[in-house]
Amino acid sequence: MPASATKALRVAVLADSDTRWKWGALTATRISPGAPENPDIRLDGYLLRGRATPTPRQLREVGVTADSLREVTAAEFLRAMGGATDDEPYDIVVLALVGGGVQAMLHGLGRVWENRAERPVVVTGYVGVVYEKLADGLLLRHGADLVLANSRQDADRFRSVYEGVGADAAAVTEVALPFLGGASYRGEPGDGERRYTVVFAAQPSVPDSRKDRTYLLERLIRHARRHPERDVLLKLRSRPGEHTTHIEELPYQKLVQRADPPPNFRLVYGHMGEVLDRTDLLVTVSSTAALESLHRRIPTVVLTDLGVREALGNHHFVGSGCLASWDQLDEGHRPAPDPEWVARQGVAADGGYETAFDEARKRIAGLLGRPGGLPPIAPYYTPVTAPGYLPGILARHHLAPDGTPLPGAPAADKAPGPVRQVVRRAARGAYRHGVQRVAPVIRRMGEL
Repeated sequence: MPASATKALRVAVLADSDTRWKWGALTATRISPGAPENPDIRLDGYLLRGRATPTPRQLREVGVTADSLREVTAAEFLRAMGGATDDEPYDIVVLALVGGGVQAMLHGLGRVWENRAERPVVVTGYVGVVYEKLADGLLLRHGADLVLANSRQDADRFRSVYEGVGADAAAVTEVALPFLGGASYRGEPGDGERRYTVVFAAQPSVPDSRKDRTYLLERLIRHARRHPERDVLLKLRSRPGEHTTHIEELPYQKLVQRADPPPNFRLVYGHMGEVLDRTDLLVTVSSTAALESLHRRIPTVVLTDLGVREALGNHHFVGSGCLASWDQLDEGHRPAPDPEWVARQGVAADGGYETAFDEARKRIAGLLGRPGGLPPIAPYYTPVTAPGYLPGILARHHLAPDGTPLPGAPAADKAPGPVRQVVRRAARGAYRHGVQRVAPVIRRMGEL
């Protein structure tokens, strides 16, 4: 009998960045049987050690709490999953990782659970819009019991990819982005009320060139000068020295130091939902924040200034009715979203958002109650189907082709002591400094 039948569900979430931790933790509460009225779960968070491991400040900004939270290596996580006692087994494991990390953990978990009569339900998915590496990312996630698709459009695409290579597509489950919500937009402020607020949602790696990022910053500042009666906010994901899901080599904080913005222009951090509470116009290149904004019926613009290109991700919004340029915005243009496009993106602006997770809850409840437990984890990639690809994916996480930790894998045999923990923190700080400070300089020198 699963633990969920007699007490609160135990859920483990493994995440490799602040954004994926937010997605994983919120997804866990949305898909657990009993949600949304009574999501009775114990949530244990595991943060995979790496370049994007969130800092305490980033975790506070995400605003998602857990009953326990600790930083681990891949080997430590697998040891924790294999060491869960029969008295306190996990019911659900959410893998909120990049595709290669998911694949490595699927093989590692398959190994540590191979002799168990019962095992947890394994869930994975995407943190936002899927606009690149569709086949690669999906096949690396194959093997989970549920592969969550954030919209009807994604669910159709996911099934098509799996069926096209002869892989079982039954795991694909349509849901929605778990962090949508908040009060609907009440309209522009009247006289004497708060100031009209324009928010530009920045992205760490889109666009990636200094020229393009400088252009966007200059246009935002120009808009602020043109409209002194408005507040113009640049919403940033991280502070210098921090990383998110993607590396940010040219932070806007550095670029703005060379500009001369007017008093009504400000940099802001914090929870996106709180920023949207005061937003009258959301502008972005291709951030998932656009979907959050559309969900709340806030006027939303996806910029075309740099083109509509796959490299920018704004091609995903073709047909949305939200595409526009800064010139058009400066002249007062406000795009009207296409209702049919919005509905296909899992944005339930007209209600029904809570029911978006019903199918996932139903499927998980059925899996938890399956007589005899669940079958072994069976990813599409194996040493037979991908002998030239899979070993490298696993080796990045210090796993052998059979899913066992390689000799010398970090903390594969014992928990780290205080000295090792201090050394790790220092090493990670040095690595982050090298990635964000030293590497870009070397690349620029190479271009001279």
